Amino acid sequence: MRALFLILGLLFVGLGFVGVFLPVLPTTPFLILAAACFTRSSTRLETWLMEHRHFGPTLRDWRERGAIPARAKLLALAGTSAGFVLFYFGSHPGPWPTFAVALLMLCGLAYVFTRPTA
Repeated sequence: MRALFLILGLLFVGLGFVGVFLPVLPTTPFLILAAACFTRSSTRLETWLMEHRHFGPTLRDWRERGAIPARAKLLALAGTSAGFVLFYFGSHPGPWPTFAVALLMLCGLAYVFTRPTA
């Protein structure tokens, strides 16, 4: 199991790295998953990730308090809003798909905005 968690952790770090350069792929959730995998597989890699100068503070805030930075919350709101507008005007869905997508996005935003602010 340790090897599986190590491989998954490395995969999640890779996806997080790609997410730094692609705006549609989130970085932090993948790094949170990587840290959880490294907790079960590699103390050295977990320490490296948690002490990283760019990502470490956000990961530590999440681990200690479940906190999300205010800037990340606003970016989540902006990205979700833009995604909904693109979905709606790009596909002209009927009322039920529109309602379903809006509800799903609102649930995601509710989760993000009910977390403590880092």
